[in-house]
This record gives sequence, structure tokens and C-alpha cells, in this order.
Amino acid sequence: MTKLLFAGAFGVLLVSASAASAHVTLAQSDAKLGSTYKAVLQVGHGCAGSPTVKLRVQIPEGVINVKPQPKPGWTVETVKGAYAKTYDLWGAKVSEGVKEIVWSGGSLPDDFYDEFAFRTYLTPDLPAGPLYFPVVQECEKGSERWIEIPAAGKSADDYEQPAPAVTLSPKG
Repeated sequence: MTKLLFAGAFGVLLVSASAASAHVTLAQSDAKLGSTYKAVLQVGHGCAGSPTVKLRVQIPEGVINVKPQPKPGWTVETVKGAYAKTYDLWGAKVSEGVKEIVWSGGSLPDDFYDEFAFRTYLTPDLPAGPLYFPVVQECEKGSERWIEIPAAGKSADDYEQPAPAVTLSPKG
């Protein structure tokens, strides 16, 4: 009976671990306000076995000077727009910039893992705490929408498809 309970608990642990690693996540989970941040999106699977062919990430307000990293075999494009306010970027005033990054044209098989990176500046205007980067993962068949942002009192673990997050702390 003890062996059966152990096997059952181990199975639950494996399912929990695979579910936790099945999301699009950020490699660096913390950053300082008022600093440059290299965001590395980690893609660990496709959509129900189908290869990933496009990845879209929404850039939150207060994240400026966004520069995506080119990826061999993929096309990268940016969608630019106006910010809700003007930000100071090392003495220069900026009121518009990248609002979304799209990598497309490649193929990431479900059995493989890859990373998609971009560099940003995290303005000191952002509040300390979690900052979410909603991601839509499009596959040959289907899609995954990693866009859920936890409500007050909840965590990413409470959601099926949480948005990747970085925890911001004051520069110091």
C-alpha cells in the first residue's frame, strides 16, 4: 500500500512539474526599476503537438527602448505606437515606441525548446512588483494565449495560461 501511495504521489508531482514548465516564461524572473532588462521568452512546447510558427508579445506601458533580437530562420517585426505618457530615456523625451514584437516564419517543433529575446528599459515610473508580458503562441494547428494576469490576491499558479512575468524591485 505504501508503494502504491508513493507511486501515486510521484505521478501527481510529475504532472504538476510538467504543467508548471509548460508555459511560456521569462528566463530572468526579477529586474530593477530604472534599468535595462534583457527579456528572454522561453517556449517549451507547441500547441497540442503542433509546431510553433509565430510568437507575439505585448509590451506593457512603462517598458521603453525595446529592441528585439533577430532569430535565424524567423522574421521579426515590431508594432509601434504612442505611449500613454512621455518618458525620460537618459535625458531624451520619448512618447512612442514598440508596443508589440512578432516573430514568425520559423517552425519550432513541439519536441524542442527555444528562446526569443529582446532588450528593454524599465522606467522608474513602473510600480514595484510583478510586470506581465502577455504572449500569444500560434502554431500550425491552434494557438496558446499566455495572457492571463492574476487578479488581486491570486498568483500565476491559479491560472491555466498565465502571462510571463518579471518581478520589479527599486533600484538600489
